This record gives sequence, structure tokens and C-alpha cells, in this order.
Amino acid sequence: MHKLQFPPEPFGTVLGHAPGGVAIYSSDYHSADPAQFRDHSAYRSYIGNEYMGHKWQCVEFARRWLYLNRGLVFTDVPMAYDIYTLRHLRRVEDDGLLPLQAFANGSQKMPEAGALLIWAAGGEFDVTGHVAVITEVLPDRVRVAEQNLEHCKLPPGQQWCRELQLERTANNGYRIVEGFCDTRILGWMIQTDDTTYAEPAHRTDPKLFDLNSRKVADRGQFNTPWLDQQDPLQLAFVHAMGGHFLTDKATEQFRYFRMSETAERELIRATNELHLMYLHATEQVLRDDELLTNFNIPKVLWPRLKRSWQTRRHQMINGRFDFCLSHKGLKVYEYNADSASCHTEAGLIQGLWAKQAGDVDGEDAAEGLLSTLVEAWRHSDASGMVHILQDDDKEENYHALFMQRAMTKAGISSKIVRGLQRLHWNDAGEVVDEAGETINCVWKTWAWETALEQIRAECEDDDRAPPIQTGAPNTPVRLVDVLLRPTVQVFEPLWTLIPSNKAILPVLWSLFPQHRYLLDCAFELTDELKQHGYVIKPIAGRCGDNISLVDKHEQQLGQTEGRFAHQQQVYQELWRLPKIDGYRVQVCTFAVAGSYGGSCVRVDDSLIITTDSDLLPLRVVPDDQL
Repeated sequence: MHKLQFPPEPFGTVLGHAPGGVAIYSSDYHSADPAQFRDHSAYRSYIGNEYMGHKWQCVEFARRWLYLNRGLVFTDVPMAYDIYTLRHLRRVEDDGLLPLQAFANGSQKMPEAGALLIWAAGGEFDVTGHVAVITEVLPDRVRVAEQNLEHCKLPPGQQWCRELQLERTANNGYRIVEGFCDTRILGWMIQTDDTTYAEPAHRTDPKLFDLNSRKVADRGQFNTPWLDQQDPLQLAFVHAMGGHFLTDKATEQFRYFRMSETAERELIRATNELHLMYLHATEQVLRDDELLTNFNIPKVLWPRLKRSWQTRRHQMINGRFDFCLSHKGLKVYEYNADSASCHTEAGLIQGLWAKQAGDVDGEDAAEGLLSTLVEAWRHSDASGMVHILQDDDKEENYHALFMQRAMTKAGISSKIVRGLQRLHWNDAGEVVDEAGETINCVWKTWAWETALEQIRAECEDDDRAPPIQTGAPNTPVRLVDVLLRPTVQVFEPLWTLIPSNKAILPVLWSLFPQHRYLLDCAFELTDELKQHGYVIKPIAGRCGDNISLVDKHEQQLGQTEGRFAHQQQVYQELWRLPKIDGYRVQVCTFAVAGSYGGSCVRVDDSLIITTDSDLLPLRVVPDDQL
């Protein structure tokens, strides 16, 4: 088959419509108006706040078709062929997860209308692969609708772009013949519970999951200041670190870590899939008061918590997953869905370090973090002035400035408020800043759990309203007076208390038992956990505090002290961090608006990563260079 030789229609022209009236657009990028499409973000396609994909690529059309016709979407993918590794669709209405099965080309499972047809990378679909929607199955052919192949208008009334030959194989299977001689169809994807003839979950060469480290040659490049102290953000980082340092170990200023492109792709898949799984588990918890009791959240907050989930479930800006990545596999420890840390180091400093170091392998693993945060803010409901509330802390100074940079690039005005002492009450009983401006929208570095501790101390009667004050001018403003005030919109939303709480881990294991990314976890110590070894975690702990590691011989491998000893605990399967050149290494990924935004590593001498653990640069290298 050869492409039809017609002049292409300009970029964004409607070429026709697929079943359901879904528009098919020209993706002739050569004709895109540079004044209108100045940067990558201008090409992002949305329906409301739901991201469809990059205008007007094949993946964008497939997701938009599913969304408009079936109320379903698949998670973000690096390339079109990665869709073939997905095993869930998300129901937009309630974030329910529905099983998605893959059937190889030649399978005995017949293709059907509405299935996604997936091509491997190569030939006409080099690098990216391709996806189309099967619109009709005839005895000897299938019809498909697609984008980013032809840029010509369809005949009037025609709801398909191409016809592909359908053959029966010797073993009574179905084979769709590739439209081009240099391409290969992987198979088709169908939303169904039936796994008969379905392909197993994607598996990767485990050796490509092992990280390693290198050192750049010491040529004196770090002997003098190398960060720009004219930039307030970089200056704040220098002040927090006590100089132009990544770590207090002088010889380690030259070390960086490397991971394969395959490992990065797996982290992308895991981040996107786990975010959906955590949302699904959050839905289950907020529907079941017996489950919710395990989270030690004052009952007085339950109505607000549920209302936050109902009204703001897609208003999350950023969270961070903590992973163990090695040849043993990829396992998630927890989801810091209410986290404000590591952005600056990953999204700015490690890139500047690489420029200063010179002769560094690979690509920056979080180069796009800032731009993805900009997009998240641009499509948030934040309006007016956003007050950035932080504790008066050197580390939080640069966390706040990094997020402020993202807001500014998104066109959002903001002010940083250090400590609550700068807030007071006006005559109308509203919380205002030093300039008298009312606080209506907040992004915070404080964890929600800090506010909960205040409520637990003040609200012994669970039937009372939350202890929010409307004070006189001389009455101090407390954290709960701001974060729980109904008129104040807070990022991250209140519901992020649920996925951030370790009590979600046993719920996830019950919903997705034996899932390849999860570790066994329970509210009580089980025989299975004793056999493997286990980790004791406080359900609302942070910074690696109050964690104990116990092996299968009941020997303690590590323990930290802290301020969460009074918390209820969960027991998670022991899965030790790999040791690389003397360091225990944890990989962290950022989930920005629910999708992968970049990676970083935290390293330590011990098996437990804490707030004092170093964050050293992470680079992505081709598989054959690892």
C-alpha cells in the first residue's frame, strides 16, 4: 500500500469524522502556524481538564475517541506502541479501572469495532509505532480511523481512513495485513474481563533495571562557585546547602547515577499506572467508613474529605513515588501525594551540575519537570493570587521558589509567605497577608498531617465542626484556620491525605493482589510477611522516621527514631534497596497531574532513606551504553 498523493490540508483542519462524530484532524506539522504554536505546550490537547495528547497525533485521536464515545481513557504513554503494554482503562466518571486486554495479530480472538489497533516501531512508523481505532470489521477486511498518517480530507460521509485486509490463519486465528510493507502490527486492544487468548503482561530484560554510577574527572570545575547567585532560586539552594554543593562529601560532588532507557520507560509506565491504582483505592476507602477508620483521620473531617474527592479529584498538581529498582524488578514503597520535596534538585540543580561537570553520559532524567508543572498549573482551577505557604526553613525556601517559578510561567500570580506569623485577621474575619490581601488560594509546603495533629489536639468530640477560628486582629492565625477554611482553595487538595497515608498500602494489595509493582502489605503481621521479612511503617509518617526493617530470621536490619511513634502501623514486605558503589539507592518519580514528570535518586549509607539522604544526579543512557 502507498500513501495517496494529494496536497496535505493545513495543520488542524478537520479531515472528517469517525463514528460518534469524533473529528479527525490534519497533523501536517510543516503548515502549523509558528505564531500560534510557539512551544511544546501549545500542542497539548485537552477536553476540559482531561488531557488527550499531543495535537494531532495518533495517540491523541485514540484517547479522544475512547473518551467521547465510551467515557474511558488510557494513561499517558511515551510512544504509541507502549499502549500495547497497558492493562487498564480509566473510567473518567469515577476513576474506576477497567481491564484492557491485548491480543496478538494472528490471535484466535477476533478483532472488533472499537478496538485499538497497535503497530510496532519501524518503517513508516519509525520510533513511535502507531495506533488506530477499528471502526468496522467485515468478513475480509477491517476499517480504521486514525490521525497523523494522511493529511487529506475523507470522502463525504465516510467514517474511516483505511481498509486493511483480514485473513484467517492455519490455526483458525485472525491476522490483519499491514498497510505498509515495512511495518508490523502487534495486535489489538479490547476492554474485556475475558483473558482467553490474551497476551500476558509486558516483561522486560531485568538486567536493564540495574542502575550504576560514574564519576566525572576532577578538572577543578567545582572549585569555584558554579550556581548563579543572581537567581533567587539558585541562591536559596546555595544557602540551604552551605555552598555550591550537592552533598557534604567532597569527593562525591563528581558522582552521578545512570539508568537505561528501558528502565526509564518502565518508570513511566509504573508511575502512570500506579497513580490510577492509588486513585481507585482512594475511591474504595472513601466509600467504606470501616476502611476509612484505619487512616486515623478525625471523623469531623470525613465529610470535607469526601467532598474534596468528589469536587477536586483531578486538581492534584504533584506527587512523588518512591521505588526500588533493580534486576529483581520494580517495586513501589509509597506515594507521597502531599509532597513538596525534591523538585529543585531534580528539575534544576542536576541539570546545571551536568553543564558544569562536562563529559557526562546520557540525558537529564528530570529535564522536563518544570515544564510539566507549568502545564499542570495552567490547567488547574487556581485563580487570582496564590499564596505559597511555607515554614521558615532553608530547604522549604527553595521548594517554594521552584513552585513559584512554575506558577509564574503558567501566568499565575503568587506570593510566598514564610511562617504563619505574617498572617492576620481583617475586620471581616478573613485571613489576610501582610499587605492586607485576602488569602483565597494556597499552595503549601506544610503536610496536611500537621493540620490534623492540631485538630486531634483540639477536637475531642468527633461531632463538632472543625476547630476553625475567625479571630480578632490580635488573635494568632493557625494552620487549620487557613487550610480548612471553606473559602480557601488548597493545593494539594485535602483528599491527598488518603493516598499519602500508608494505610492505603494494605488496601492496594487487597485490590491488586500480586501486582508486579506492589509489595505485600497488611494491617497485622502475617505468616507470609514473616517468611519474607517485613518493614514496620507508621501510617502517617514522613522523612523516614520511625521505620523498622526486620528480615526473615527476625533480625533487625535498621531502625529510625522520630516523632511518629504514636501512630498506627502497617507491615510491608521487605524489599531491600540495591547497593551501588557503597550507596543504597532509591529511585523517585514525579507524578505531575497524574502523569510521569521525571525521575531522581536518593542515596544513603543505610537501607532507610530519610530527609538527610543525598540527592545525586541521575542520567538516562541508551540500553547498549549502560
